[in-house]
Amino acid sequence: MGAIANLGRRTVGSLASMGDFCRFSGRAWRGVFTTGMQRTSLRMLLRQFYEIGTQSIPVVMITGAFVGAVLAVQTIVQFRSIGMIDRMGTIVNLSTLRELGPVLTGMILAGRVGGGLTAELGTMRVTEQIDALSAMGTDPINVLVVPRVMACVLLIPMLVIYADFMGILGGYVVSVHIYGVSAADYWTKGTETVTNFDIFYGPMKSIFFGIAISLISCYKGFKCSAGAAGVGRACTESFVASFMAIITLDLFLGMFLNTIYESLYGITPVL
Repeated sequence: MGAIANLGRRTVGSLASMGDFCRFSGRAWRGVFTTGMQRTSLRMLLRQFYEIGTQSIPVVMITGAFVGAVLAVQTIVQFRSIGMIDRMGTIVNLSTLRELGPVLTGMILAGRVGGGLTAELGTMRVTEQIDALSAMGTDPINVLVVPRVMACVLLIPMLVIYADFMGILGGYVVSVHIYGVSAADYWTKGTETVTNFDIFYGPMKSIFFGIAISLISCYKGFKCSAGAAGVGRACTESFVASFMAIITLDLFLGMFLNTIYESLYGITPVL
């Protein structure tokens, strides 16, 4: 009976936390559409643009370049063995644009951006700065959460485009200049199979990744327990939850976007 009661308490606690997160998310989105562009929020938004966007460019571009390079290294042998080495541009471009670019960028940002947001807001919770805002009659969600959510939603798709570009470039350098693939074949075959829909496939998914990362990170920061250990635990939980959300969203968004692709082009996307 004790085990069953413990399981019941955990289940009820998980459902209560999910409901609390949904209420928090609803308040944040209401703030985005009602107070998001006020003067105070605009100043905070510009600051978050720098912290989330500009500061993330180097790590995103380096990661994207090595993702494309590693993809080329791992596929060149198989493609050469079946006589399809001229298709290297196809596999690198589509894999980077559709999957590796947005997902790996989302995971990198879940650690760098999400962890930073959770640590910052968690520290403000521990030092009672959030309580002070509430005591002054200011909604802390409008002041602290809304600019961060807007910055993530607007800038993470742009960071994914950077990563996609560097991934394609990295795959080109390895394929052409190291393994001797024809540059003409690489670009010709690659551009033949890449459509406009493929180019925006990753950024469309990353919009939802940005929503998940920002809301989860801010929620964990707001609900942080006292002490340095509480902030560290909140950062860990934020990354794990964001990682799981990205993987789950990637599956369902991929199925949804593939259905749209079939309705537009009448075929299933193939590499």
